[in-house]
Amino acid sequence: MFARIPWLVLLTTLLLPGLPASAADFLPGKSSTVGLAEKSKLRTERIEYHDGDQLLEGYLAWDTSRLGRRPGVLVVHEWTGINDHTRAQTEKLAKLGYVALAVDVYGKGVRPKTPEAASAEAAKYKQDRALFRSRLLAGHRTLLDQSAVDPQRTAAVGYCFGGTGVLELARSGADLDGVVSVHGGLDSPTPSDGQNIKARVLLLHGAADPFVKPADIEALLAELRGADVDWQMVSYGGAVHAFTNPAAGDDPSTGAAYDARADRRSWAAMRQFLDEVLH
Repeated sequence: MFARIPWLVLLTTLLLPGLPASAADFLPGKSSTVGLAEKSKLRTERIEYHDGDQLLEGYLAWDTSRLGRRPGVLVVHEWTGINDHTRAQTEKLAKLGYVALAVDVYGKGVRPKTPEAASAEAAKYKQDRALFRSRLLAGHRTLLDQSAVDPQRTAAVGYCFGGTGVLELARSGADLDGVVSVHGGLDSPTPSDGQNIKARVLLLHGAADPFVKPADIEALLAELRGADVDWQMVSYGGAVHAFTNPAAGDDPSTGAAYDARADRRSWAAMRQFLDEVLH
């Protein structure tokens, strides 16, 4: 159903400032530094981890100027895997003071290059929710392994495919304080699983998104109400799918387009929500 979206083709001790990288044990396993922003003291690294035998590669960001343990936030990617938008959102969260980890659902090096390939890869997990949850739980465990993360304060944020993912992670019974689905796929494949949700839920939705059907939204809300979940939903008028991603272009008629106003408003809503559930 996404064939008309051409943009998707594009699509330690804490390491202290001045301390040599060899002295840090902030990350378990194999990792490599890929960026350091001098002014914000933002540090980013690729980090390898596993879900069973499957090798995965996440993207970690944190602010080295902040000492001590802090809340951790998972970021779940779109259907093309970890991309520029995923990394940008992860870094923005790190600048707010969180340790942010973009999880890898597909596997190291699996980054679909066409809408057809992305649709096929995403379908593997939408059709196997147990596998989807397993990959996300592996990412959550990896976040908890970081020595700067307060394990009592974690949340998850997902975009598009990842917006579906954070809801599945919550349904797994993961010990999260909150989940945020941003222009995500909203559905309720197994309504009884809502009883497992411990997290508070925020849904940020493009009201004109043609890929999310009203019946699916109602089914999801019925699931959340039936499980007495603390949830809230914000719909942005005129916004279609992928409204936070500038790479989506500016043509809403394709079904996916960037919307600066909805992007700004949804970011503010997410910041307020995370501040509430993690502090």
